[in-house]
Amino acid sequence: MSGHNQFALLKQRRFLPFFIVQALGAFNDNIYRQAIIGLLFYLGVSTEERTLYTNLAPALFILPYFLFSALAGQIAEKLEKQRLIVITTAMEIVIMSLAAIGFLTQNMPVLLIALFCTGLQSTLFGPVKYSVLPSILKPEELTGGNGLVEMGTSISILTGMIAGGMIFALAGSHGPMVAAVAIIALAVIGNITARMIPRVDAGAPGLKINWNPLSESLAVLRMAKKQKAVRNAILGVSWFWFFGTVLTSQLPTYAVVNLGGDQTLYIFALALFSLGTGVGSLLCEKLSGRIVEIGLVPLGAFGMSAFLLDLYFARTGTVTISGLNGLSFLQQTGSWRIVIDLLGIGLFTGFFVVPLFALIQSRTDKSEMSRVFAALNIQNSGFIVLAAVLGLLTQSLLGWTVPQLFLALAIGNVVVAVYIFSIVPEFLMRFLSWVMVRTLYRLRVHGVEANVPDEGAALIVCNHVSYMDALILSATIPRPVRFVMYYKIFNIPVMRWIFTTAKAIPIASPKENAALMQRAFDEVDAALADGELVCIFPEGALTKDGEMAAFKSGVEKILARRPVPVVPMALKGMWSSMWSRRDTRLGRMRVPRRFRAHIDVVAAPAVDGANTDAAQLETLVRALRGDQA
Repeated sequence: MSGHNQFALLKQRRFLPFFIVQALGAFNDNIYRQAIIGLLFYLGVSTEERTLYTNLAPALFILPYFLFSALAGQIAEKLEKQRLIVITTAMEIVIMSLAAIGFLTQNMPVLLIALFCTGLQSTLFGPVKYSVLPSILKPEELTGGNGLVEMGTSISILTGMIAGGMIFALAGSHGPMVAAVAIIALAVIGNITARMIPRVDAGAPGLKINWNPLSESLAVLRMAKKQKAVRNAILGVSWFWFFGTVLTSQLPTYAVVNLGGDQTLYIFALALFSLGTGVGSLLCEKLSGRIVEIGLVPLGAFGMSAFLLDLYFARTGTVTISGLNGLSFLQQTGSWRIVIDLLGIGLFTGFFVVPLFALIQSRTDKSEMSRVFAALNIQNSGFIVLAAVLGLLTQSLLGWTVPQLFLALAIGNVVVAVYIFSIVPEFLMRFLSWVMVRTLYRLRVHGVEANVPDEGAALIVCNHVSYMDALILSATIPRPVRFVMYYKIFNIPVMRWIFTTAKAIPIASPKENAALMQRAFDEVDAALADGELVCIFPEGALTKDGEMAAFKSGVEKILARRPVPVVPMALKGMWSSMWSRRDTRLGRMRVPRRFRAHIDVVAAPAVDGANTDAAQLETLVRALRGDQA
């Protein structure tokens, strides 16, 4: 696991063609949209007419998301996905050909019609973009794959805006021809690349399409709300678009009024934010240990607010200087603080959004995933429009400056984050456990990806060394795990909240509480019946001397009722760390002998639960553990 590099996906056919297609699509869309603005300047239209077109263009682009997302989700569910990607990229060629006619004839109505069609094509591609990833990636690759996609999207949008804005500046009178050729060429390359994507089966080939956009939109929105964690992950992604829309839409004014820049300084500021987002997206896999680590979401949320709040204090008023480009701006007092703030906002935005996409993908049924992402697109478009409207109202009616709007956004981001984490405490629970595990230990994982099943029920058995064992295992297993644990460990202050949120199952001996023990066995059976992972520590208690105790018969009772596959696992190196019973109660509070000591987590291939017993499982775990307690 430690040797894995997410960039290796870019060398594999199952991912690379898809990555190129989605990046080219974002790149071409932004070249086209910025080239329209460049054409307006080239034609010398009035400021009023230019303002009309620049406000009308985003509305035309986003309108199809409201009208056709539900239909797009159904189509993406019903059709084989590679075929649909080829179809949508072929549509792009036709649309960009129409747009090329608009450029060559310098006809704005034609360009705006083509822009609406581009929004329609993007609407059809949207549900495929993210629903295809769980089919071409392993569960442990979802975070890294989403990170690459988000990085590619951020960089493509930025470079597309720059390239589109430069076409008429560099080509002059040849600008219409250059723009026409560029957008058609990119669309053709995208379609050719789409044909290299491997086949991806339809999620629900027998789905009957509902052509009523209103009723189907309501239906997919209800579908997206079935799971609380997914519902609020979708809310989080939509808030990301709200946050990003408010921030980026104010950067042009902020760059000129508050930073004293020329038109290029806005691009420089946007580049810093985009670069930060790309880096943050890529770092998610490294920080998460290749699991869907939603503990990064609270970290991202509060980091976004912290840097945005500092951006407010860094430059609260207007400046007297003007005409600064990126280089001359960097020579001004306090400029590097603003640079760090913009990079930091982008960095933590990546931490915030990538795990949310991965969570939606990992917890949504494949037969519904495209429609869930269609619901996400409907909600996203609503939040984008709301962000634009609120940005205009707060400045025109309330007279807010851009820094004041940034301050309100920073506070609002904290409020929204606290709301989401209060109604779905799993986010905050994962954050606390992630901080604890990553602070205290350096994990080395062997065999977990290969041997823990990606889906379906399984029982995990492991040796029991410390009070941190469940948190360490949950930090290394890609899927959510239901832990069976001794009720006194379950009731440790602070940890109890974490364990309760993780749906751990407390158990006691029959002498201590026979009813609790029976209830635990019933919960385990119900969890396995629902296809969940359950982990037990068959020794029944923490080791007192570092040696493994005999496995008790409880594991056999579980398997007698539900003979699921059993995955043997072992923890190595925990005996010498804090929270084991190696020391006295006071001594347990010391730091490890080696701060952030290496801990090994090892998994063996699953065995048939119908043909094993406690003694055989104990032998397997002992072999995995070896002589390293």
